[in-house]
Amino acid sequence: MIETQTDQILVQNIGRKSYKAVWDLQKEMQQQRIKGEIDDTLILVEHDPVYTLGKNANEDHLLQSRDESIDVFNIERGGDITFHGPGQLVVYPILDLSNYKKSVSWYMRTLEQVLIDTLIEFKITAQRNDGLTGVWVGNEKIAALGVRISRWVTMHGFALNVNLDLSFYDGIIPCGIFDHGVTSMEQLLGKTQNNDNVKNMVIEKFNKYFIKGEC
Repeated sequence: MIETQTDQILVQNIGRKSYKAVWDLQKEMQQQRIKGEIDDTLILVEHDPVYTLGKNANEDHLLQSRDESIDVFNIERGGDITFHGPGQLVVYPILDLSNYKKSVSWYMRTLEQVLIDTLIEFKITAQRNDGLTGVWVGNEKIAALGVRISRWVTMHGFALNVNLDLSFYDGIIPCGIFDHGVTSMEQLLGKTQNNDNVKNMVIEKFNKYFIKGEC
């Protein structure tokens, strides 16, 4: 794990880890943040292949044709079903929104803006899609969001498809949306992207919006 301190937030870049290990870490850190035992922290990770279903997910969106060797977890975030795997940057902010703005909608829209601003630096024009959470390029989703907030402290977060093998999505109806596809930075730009460059840009854009005491 590489840990760095910026002016705004502590960053833990923990490399590639199983979903369960990081899920447990998030739950522990959320409770620590609620108690004031740790500072706001941004966890950056890449997961082994896994499907996760949010608390409102329809299990029919996990297809029988999927690779059954891939682990499946039912978790407490919002949203439907998604995939995490190698080549995808997953970011879990452990934040006390009391330091920013006590608004779930503000938080979600700001996370989306962090991603939109990041992608423009790589010459990708992304946008929101009315009524659908996440970040899109045309009709294809490039980043998924899902969070859980307890006593205004956040966990879970967002996943940006960087160099992800998109065939894993064939095993699900991503986010329960039938008529939209998925894409990645690699697919859009026609070449493998440097993961460290993407991580650094996400951190930079995150710190642009999440400055304590400012809304």
